[in-house]
Amino acid sequence: MLELLGNFIIKAEDFIGGYPLLILLVGGGIYFMIYSKFIPIFYFKHALQVLSGKYDKNTNTQGEISRFEALASSLAATVGMGNISGVALAITTGGPGALFWMWISAMVGMATQFFTCSLAVMYRGKDNMGQLQGGPMYVIVEGMGKKWYFLAIFFCVAGLGGSLPLFQANQLTEVLRGMVLIPNGWVDAENHFYSDLTIGIILAIMTSFIIFGGIKRIAKMATALVPLMVILYVFCVILIIIMNFQQIPACVMLIFHDAFTGQAVAGGAVGTVMIIGVRRAAFSNEAGIGTTPMMYGATKSQEPIREGIASMMNPFVDTIVVCSMTALAILMTNTWIGAGKNESVIITAKAFSSLPYIGLPILIMCVLIFALTTLFSYSYYGMKCVSFLFGAKYGHYYNYFYVVSIILGAVASVNVAVSTIGIMYALMAIPTMFSAIYLSPKVMQEAKKYFQRNNLTH
Repeated sequence: MLELLGNFIIKAEDFIGGYPLLILLVGGGIYFMIYSKFIPIFYFKHALQVLSGKYDKNTNTQGEISRFEALASSLAATVGMGNISGVALAITTGGPGALFWMWISAMVGMATQFFTCSLAVMYRGKDNMGQLQGGPMYVIVEGMGKKWYFLAIFFCVAGLGGSLPLFQANQLTEVLRGMVLIPNGWVDAENHFYSDLTIGIILAIMTSFIIFGGIKRIAKMATALVPLMVILYVFCVILIIIMNFQQIPACVMLIFHDAFTGQAVAGGAVGTVMIIGVRRAAFSNEAGIGTTPMMYGATKSQEPIREGIASMMNPFVDTIVVCSMTALAILMTNTWIGAGKNESVIITAKAFSSLPYIGLPILIMCVLIFALTTLFSYSYYGMKCVSFLFGAKYGHYYNYFYVVSIILGAVASVNVAVSTIGIMYALMAIPTMFSAIYLSPKVMQEAKKYFQRNNLTH
């Protein structure tokens, strides 16, 4: 029965996460890029200035967290296992060319992020306890009207599943088992259910200490850990690239060639490469899914466009920087050749092992921190969905279900875990993208005023 259910979930994700998701995210992203007159490109420098604190003058505004805390918390959710094992999974299933389509998805995703996060601040609403909230569900109700309330419910129901930590718990367990427990003879390679279960329980306990403290505790933890881990991870990958610098031209050529030939995929299907690249990019940076707007909707700000500008850095840092570095490390060390689809995180670990003494320990530490910070942040998204559906006083109950799902993810099949989240992400993208396109003229009206008010031109 469980096997049949697992096969159904995998096939369902292959359908809904195929061309429908490709058209929705990439097509919508292209629309946003052109309609905004290429704001992500021309105002990239302004985004850096915003994040540097140049415009942080009035902090006496409604909201729960600062802009940098929103960025760190949303990056804590996105810069995680999707960057480490998700990239490896993209390469093993779609070939090196999948990275090119991840880049394209991330570039147009910056425009998508600008619109969705601007709207999250423009159309904030109050929950039934009077707390200011933001996210696609509030954008739909406050911006589009009560007649679209069913779409907000649809988003929240999908969000309950999309926020589950199945993939993160699964991949962290695989790393600890494959890189620590089995090599030291502590666990048998074939019989590891009880060790996986133990890891899941420990992760659940660790996560509980943070998530029951609310968004402020999550934000503080993310702000402290994420920047350090990103820098450390990128430093290691740069060392691997320097050690293999002579292979850079060949790897870049391989990425571009395979993107338009699909030779690394059975049957040479370019469409398959595109779909896998877009799917993994959506899984990694979440542009257009609706999670990041929920985080930015909690910022202490009265400038929607400024938050939208700042949020553009999420897909850039996540996919253009971190995912690209992971992919280069894997391609340069050839660890992807002959690897199975279920060995994604192990492929990255083998690439880091090429860095003597420090590579593997640092990767294990980064995996641990990335996975934990992602676990912390995702609980907030699910809690907001429950609060919208049933009332704010019931929101914290989601955390109990969330903690149990960590244990389930630790012992689940990686394919089922990935496909379950993939389906929910695709469903979340429907109301998120529809509402953003519907209200995009409102964003551009506000953007024109913002750029004039701040004497910004390109």
